[in-house]
Amino acid sequence: MQIKSAEFVVSNSEVAKCPNTMIPEYAFIGRSNVGKSSLINMLTSKKSLAKTSGRPGKTQLINHFLINKNWHLVDLPGYGYARVSKKNKKYFQKFITDYFEKRKQLISAFVLVDCRHEPQPIDTAFMEYLGERQIPFSIIFTKADKLKPQALERNVEEYKQALLSDVWMEFPNYFISSASKTIGQDEILNYIEEINSNLER
Repeated sequence: MQIKSAEFVVSNSEVAKCPNTMIPEYAFIGRSNVGKSSLINMLTSKKSLAKTSGRPGKTQLINHFLINKNWHLVDLPGYGYARVSKKNKKYFQKFITDYFEKRKQLISAFVLVDCRHEPQPIDTAFMEYLGERQIPFSIIFTKADKLKPQALERNVEEYKQALLSDVWMEFPNYFISSASKTIGQDEILNYIEEINSNLER
Protein backbone atom coordinates (compact mmCIF):
# COMPACT_ATOMS: atom_id res chain seq x y z
CA MET A 1 0.00 0.00 0.00
CA GLN A 2 1.23 3.45 -0.87
CA ILE A 3 0.18 6.23 1.49
CA LYS A 4 -0.97 9.11 -0.70
CA SER A 5 -2.70 11.14 2.02
CA ALA A 6 -2.83 11.13 5.81
CA GLU A 7 -4.98 13.72 7.55
CA PHE A 8 -5.82 14.39 11.16
CA VAL A 9 -9.60 14.21 11.68
CA VAL A 10 -10.50 14.55 15.35
CA SER A 11 -9.39 13.95 18.95
CA ASN A 12 -11.84 13.18 21.72
CA SER A 13 -12.40 11.16 24.86
CA GLU A 14 -15.86 9.82 24.05
CA VAL A 15 -16.62 7.00 21.64
CA ALA A 16 -19.94 8.62 20.80
CA LYS A 17 -18.04 11.58 19.31
CA CYS A 18 -15.89 9.46 17.00
CA PRO A 19 -16.47 10.00 13.25
CA ASN A 20 -19.98 8.93 12.26
CA THR A 21 -18.97 7.07 9.11
CA MET A 22 -18.67 3.46 8.02
CA ILE A 23 -15.00 3.85 7.11
CA PRO A 24 -12.99 0.87 8.44
CA GLU A 25 -10.73 1.56 11.42
CA TYR A 26 -7.45 0.09 12.60
CA ALA A 27 -6.51 0.92 16.18
CA PHE A 28 -2.95 1.17 17.50
CA ILE A 29 -2.36 0.75 21.21
CA GLY A 30 0.38 -0.23 23.64
CA ARG A 31 2.10 0.63 26.89
CA SER A 32 3.40 4.14 27.37
CA ASN A 33 6.79 4.75 25.75
CA VAL A 34 6.49 1.78 23.40
CA GLY A 35 7.13 4.00 20.37
CA LYS A 36 3.56 4.18 19.08
CA SER A 37 3.67 7.75 17.74
CA SER A 38 6.99 7.12 16.00
CA LEU A 39 5.57 3.97 14.41
CA ILE A 40 2.47 5.81 13.16
CA ASN A 41 4.65 8.55 11.66
CA MET A 42 6.82 5.90 10.00
CA LEU A 43 3.85 4.01 8.56
CA THR A 44 2.35 7.17 7.07
CA SER A 45 5.71 8.70 6.07
CA LYS A 46 4.69 11.84 7.98
CA LYS A 47 7.26 13.01 10.51
CA SER A 48 4.81 14.82 12.76
CA LEU A 49 1.39 13.28 12.10
CA ALA A 50 1.30 11.77 15.59
CA LYS A 51 2.93 13.75 18.38
CA THR A 52 6.02 12.14 19.86
CA SER A 53 7.37 12.95 23.28
CA GLY A 54 10.11 11.93 25.67
CA ARG A 55 7.44 11.86 28.35
CA PRO A 56 5.43 8.60 28.46
CA GLY A 57 1.67 8.92 28.22
CA LYS A 58 1.58 11.87 25.82
CA THR A 59 -1.38 10.47 23.90
CA GLN A 60 -4.42 10.89 26.14
CA LEU A 61 -7.26 11.00 23.62
CA ILE A 62 -8.75 8.89 20.84
CA ASN A 63 -7.10 10.30 17.71
CA HIS A 64 -8.50 9.60 14.25
CA PHE A 65 -6.43 9.99 11.08
CA LEU A 66 -7.92 9.49 7.61
CA ILE A 67 -5.56 7.50 5.40
CA ASN A 68 -5.89 7.54 1.59
CA LYS A 69 -9.45 8.84 2.04
CA ASN A 70 -10.69 5.30 2.71
CA TRP A 71 -9.63 4.07 6.16
CA HIS A 72 -9.01 5.46 9.63
CA LEU A 73 -5.85 4.92 11.62
CA VAL A 74 -6.81 5.32 15.29
CA ASP A 75 -4.14 6.32 17.79
CA LEU A 76 -5.31 5.25 21.26
CA PRO A 77 -3.95 6.23 24.70
CA GLY A 78 -1.39 3.89 26.16
CA TYR A 79 -2.31 1.62 29.02
CA GLY A 80 -0.03 1.92 32.02
CA TYR A 81 0.62 5.66 32.17
CA ALA A 82 3.76 6.73 33.94
CA ARG A 83 2.68 10.16 35.18
CA VAL A 84 -1.05 10.36 35.73
CA SER A 85 -3.16 9.87 38.81
CA LYS A 86 -4.98 6.64 39.64
CA LYS A 87 -8.24 8.44 38.96
CA ASN A 88 -7.08 9.41 35.47
CA LYS A 89 -5.76 5.91 34.79
CA LYS A 90 -9.25 4.58 35.42
CA TYR A 91 -10.71 7.30 33.21
CA PHE A 92 -8.38 6.54 30.33
CA GLN A 93 -8.97 2.83 30.71
CA LYS A 94 -12.74 3.38 30.58
CA PHE A 95 -12.78 5.09 27.21
CA ILE A 96 -10.22 2.64 25.85
CA THR A 97 -12.50 -0.26 26.69
CA ASP A 98 -15.53 1.71 25.51
CA TYR A 99 -13.84 2.13 22.15
CA PHE A 100 -13.09 -1.57 21.74
CA GLU A 101 -16.50 -2.71 22.94
CA LYS A 102 -18.70 -0.14 21.19
CA ARG A 103 -16.91 0.95 18.01
CA LYS A 104 -18.49 -1.06 15.20
CA GLN A 105 -16.14 0.42 12.58
CA LEU A 106 -13.13 -1.25 14.23
CA ILE A 107 -11.74 -3.94 11.95
CA SER A 108 -8.57 -4.88 13.77
CA ALA A 109 -6.24 -3.69 16.52
CA PHE A 110 -2.46 -3.59 16.62
CA VAL A 111 -0.97 -4.13 20.07
CA LEU A 112 2.54 -2.69 20.27
CA VAL A 113 5.17 -4.24 22.54
CA ASP A 114 8.82 -3.29 22.99
CA CYS A 115 10.84 -6.20 21.61
CA ARG A 116 13.68 -5.52 24.07
CA HIS A 117 11.71 -6.65 27.10
CA GLU A 118 10.42 -9.98 28.34
CA PRO A 119 6.64 -10.51 28.19
CA GLN A 120 4.94 -7.97 30.43
CA PRO A 121 1.81 -8.96 32.37
CA ILE A 122 0.01 -5.75 31.36
CA ASP A 123 0.57 -6.55 27.66
CA THR A 124 -0.51 -10.19 27.87
CA ALA A 125 -3.52 -9.21 30.01
CA PHE A 126 -4.64 -6.69 27.40
CA MET A 127 -4.26 -9.27 24.63
CA GLU A 128 -6.31 -11.68 26.70
CA TYR A 129 -8.97 -8.97 27.08
CA LEU A 130 -9.14 -8.58 23.29
CA GLY A 131 -9.23 -12.34 22.80
CA GLU A 132 -12.07 -12.81 25.28
CA ARG A 133 -14.13 -10.25 23.36
CA GLN A 134 -13.17 -11.77 19.99
CA ILE A 135 -11.59 -8.53 18.79
CA PRO A 136 -9.11 -9.29 15.98
CA PHE A 137 -5.60 -8.04 16.65
CA SER A 138 -1.97 -8.37 15.63
CA ILE A 139 1.15 -7.79 17.69
CA ILE A 140 3.77 -5.29 16.53
CA PHE A 141 7.20 -5.72 18.10
CA THR A 142 8.73 -2.23 18.11
CA LYS A 143 12.32 -0.96 18.28
CA ALA A 144 13.74 -3.98 16.44
CA ASP A 145 16.84 -1.96 15.51
CA LYS A 146 17.85 -1.98 19.19
CA LEU A 147 18.51 -5.72 19.22
CA LYS A 148 20.75 -8.09 17.30
CA PRO A 149 18.82 -10.63 15.18
CA GLN A 150 19.44 -13.55 17.55
CA ALA A 151 18.29 -11.58 20.60
CA LEU A 152 15.20 -10.40 18.73
CA GLU A 153 14.32 -13.94 17.70
CA ARG A 154 14.82 -15.15 21.26
CA ASN A 155 12.56 -12.44 22.74
CA VAL A 156 9.79 -13.10 20.21
CA GLU A 157 10.04 -16.80 21.04
CA GLU A 158 9.65 -15.95 24.75
CA TYR A 159 6.43 -14.14 23.91
CA LYS A 160 5.19 -17.15 21.98
CA GLN A 161 5.92 -19.47 24.89
CA ALA A 162 4.31 -17.10 27.40
CA LEU A 163 1.07 -16.81 25.43
CA LEU A 164 0.83 -20.41 24.28
CA SER A 165 1.44 -21.74 27.78
CA ASP A 166 -1.45 -19.69 29.13
CA VAL A 167 -4.78 -19.30 27.31
CA TRP A 168 -3.86 -19.14 23.62
CA MET A 169 -4.14 -22.08 21.26
CA GLU A 170 -2.05 -20.34 18.60
CA PHE A 171 0.19 -17.30 18.54
CA PRO A 172 -1.46 -14.13 17.17
CA ASN A 173 -0.38 -12.64 13.87
CA TYR A 174 2.68 -10.43 14.43
CA PHE A 175 5.06 -7.96 12.79
CA ILE A 176 8.60 -6.81 13.49
CA SER A 177 9.13 -3.07 13.25
CA SER A 178 11.56 -0.21 13.70
CA ALA A 179 10.46 3.38 13.19
CA SER A 180 14.00 4.66 12.72
CA LYS A 181 14.94 1.99 10.15
CA THR A 182 11.50 1.81 8.44
CA ILE A 183 11.28 -1.90 9.23
CA GLY A 184 7.82 -3.41 8.95
CA GLN A 185 6.22 -0.54 7.04
CA ASP A 186 5.37 -2.50 3.91
CA GLU A 187 4.27 -5.61 5.79
CA ILE A 188 1.86 -3.77 8.09
CA LEU A 189 0.39 -1.55 5.37
CA ASN A 190 0.00 -4.45 2.93
CA TYR A 191 -1.78 -6.42 5.64
CA ILE A 192 -4.27 -3.57 6.11
CA GLU A 193 -4.68 -3.20 2.35
CA GLU A 194 -5.45 -6.92 2.01
CA ILE A 195 -8.14 -6.71 4.68
CA ASN A 196 -9.66 -3.60 3.09
CA SER A 197 -9.75 -5.34 -0.28
CA ASN A 198 -11.62 -8.27 1.23
CA LEU A 199 -14.11 -5.90 2.88
CA GLU A 200 -14.95 -4.38 -0.51
CA ARG A 201 -15.82 -7.73 -2.08
